[in-house]
Amino acid sequence: MDASVIAPVSVSFEELGLGPDLLAGLADLGFVTPTPIQVAAIPPLLAGRDLLGQAQTGTGKTAAFALPLLQRLDDRPGVQAIVLTPTRELALQVAEAVESYGRRLGRRGARVLAVYGGQAIQPQLAGLRRGVQVVVGTPGRVRDHLERGSLDLSSVQFFGLDEADEMLAMGFLDDVEHILGHAPPERQIALFSATLPREVRRVADAHLRDPVDVTISRNDPGGARIEQLAVRVAHRAAKDAAVARLLEAEEAEAALVFAATREACESLAERLQQDGLDVEHVHGGLSQAQREAVVARLRSGRARAVVATDVAARGLDVDRIGLVINYDLPRDDEVYVHRIGRTGRAGRVGRAILLWTPREGRRLAALERLTGGRIEPLHLPTPAELVARRRARFAGRVRELAVEPGAGDPGAGEGGALDPAFVDLARELAGG
Repeated sequence: MDASVIAPVSVSFEELGLGPDLLAGLADLGFVTPTPIQVAAIPPLLAGRDLLGQAQTGTGKTAAFALPLLQRLDDRPGVQAIVLTPTRELALQVAEAVESYGRRLGRRGARVLAVYGGQAIQPQLAGLRRGVQVVVGTPGRVRDHLERGSLDLSSVQFFGLDEADEMLAMGFLDDVEHILGHAPPERQIALFSATLPREVRRVADAHLRDPVDVTISRNDPGGARIEQLAVRVAHRAAKDAAVARLLEAEEAEAALVFAATREACESLAERLQQDGLDVEHVHGGLSQAQREAVVARLRSGRARAVVATDVAARGLDVDRIGLVINYDLPRDDEVYVHRIGRTGRAGRVGRAILLWTPREGRRLAALERLTGGRIEPLHLPTPAELVARRRARFAGRVRELAVEPGAGDPGAGEGGALDPAFVDLARELAGG
């Protein structure tokens, strides 16, 4: 079972040995209970041990290595930690997560920089010259900075390898070996991988010293309490209207909609608000206070839905989320597992709906293999069906009022009693 949806672990973050600044940062983000990989990995990493962890996306492994990494930071100049990731998307996600977890450290929080190919190198060079504590990057670009002399490893105390099997599958073995070969003699390494092929074990044997071996199994990555559904749309432009229909038709108490970019978050939320839906948006461009306000409104029921990017959704662990909508499919399939794990919490049944265009159809089979569950087709409700559901909800509300009428309720007459004509009208609208 996915570690993000199994029964709560019976320890707290305080019991893992984290410092007060990190605990305050986790509280700001709404994290309450550590996941199994965090329980298993954080104490040995805090003790300075190397670690070989087998865990997939969605198990909470980023915090498992990021929190010990952050606790080791001090005021010394120079880069003190390097985290290698296979893709620029993951580098950005991990960098933003590390920065969020370390926001309470020192006067300025943790200073983190993402470096990756596909971006002009000048802004990265400028960031390194200003001084950062943590560099998160793809192996090729990190090696490039090493060879340019813009990145110095002499002060690095911690190396993290995230999704090592993917890095090696993408041809980064030489770059990883080169970087670790230039690591200082006294350093700590945490290597995480979903699988442990021979190449990953060879890297671990060569560079890790008496590592703690941690394995988190996930026999049911999709979660037994999550119903997976898919809606085909003709093209991307049709997705806005599809989300609006789904949010109106679905009965979930709260919903989380995933979009790929900040711009998509803002434009979709604005469109849904114009349709009269109570929707918020959250992405990495918002301040911490703004994010916290969105989480508070979702938890309290003042907001029914939130449109979010993957990184910004990390703090949105809210039990009342009964629906996840994948407006954009994630670039990495395993991120889908992490997304749908946001629903079906606390013993509840959740629904996960993805929107796909004809060009994306082949990815459905891959997602089914990854989750081990069937993704059933779902047809969007027609306008007539939506009207019928509105009438049924209206009639249900009237029946509730008829049982315990209160003064000031819609249709209430003198003394708070409902006007019989109002009840008759409701029955007529509901079709009897």
